[in-house]
Amino acid sequence: MGTKTLMTIEQFDQLPEKEGILYELNEGELVTIPAPVLRHDLVRQNIWNALQKFVEPRALGWATIRIGYQLGPDTVRIPDVSFVPEARVRALDLDSRIQGAPALAIEVVSPTDSAQELRQKVKQYLAAGSRAVWVFHPKLREVEVSRTDGTTFIRREYEPLEEPELLPGFSLDLKAVFE
Repeated sequence: MGTKTLMTIEQFDQLPEKEGILYELNEGELVTIPAPVLRHDLVRQNIWNALQKFVEPRALGWATIRIGYQLGPDTVRIPDVSFVPEARVRALDLDSRIQGAPALAIEVVSPTDSAQELRQKVKQYLAAGSRAVWVFHPKLREVEVSRTDGTTFIRREYEPLEEPELLPGFSLDLKAVFE
């Protein structure tokens, strides 16, 4: 069994920036995020476009792509897409990593993701304050939804995906997202 080399958030912040390379910090362990494959990127873009078109004209907050959130003293995650409500947006320091989780964290499964890693991310987002986490499975054409109340369910491509308490009136056409 190998020994993990752990780092502090301060060490993490000192990592040199490299073109096209993103890092997360998972309970002190450095994680390199590989460049997305085309399917992953297209699905991510479709989700963000739909969410952005809904939240921006209603001034509900921000829909973002690949923004870092510090979920704890030794954990930084970068969801593929996220939503931060307007009330929280006004309090953010635009030049710093966001402290705490987004209200909605969205992950798109890549060929390199393991089920164990994804479950851990979902738990971390919810423990740090996300109200919901959506995990998109492009090859299965379905989404696993997890909420703070402990409910978890699947939405398939022919079903709408909604988050009524967080985004009243929003309905995501999953078939269009996976096209």
